[in-house]
Amino acid sequence: MMKKWTIYDRYGNEIYLTEERWHHILEARPELEPFLEKFLETVQTGLRKQDTFIPNEYRYFKRFDELLPENNHIIVIVIFKTQPDNAGNYLVKILLSQAGQSL
Repeated sequence: MMKKWTIYDRYGNEIYLTEERWHHILEARPELEPFLEKFLETVQTGLRKQDTFIPNEYRYFKRFDELLPENNHIIVIVIFKTQPDNAGNYLVKILLSQAGQSL
């Protein structure tokens, strides 16, 4: 099994990111590589918003001034399990954004 990072959000939900998923994200967006710790921090301490149309999808977001001038927020999309036999809540997508864009 590939390495897996397991963290908890501010609401106590366990969320994981596999090494395989991380590599998949980096294939499309290699510039995100230096920000792994910030992504994990975003899920642990950032704010959360539930998707309107996909009720088990949540966007975690947090401001980081060191992303300026191009961006100032990290957005992490997490899918929550809906069945007891699923593997768990997992991180699926990471975005960088400017404030005022759709969070």
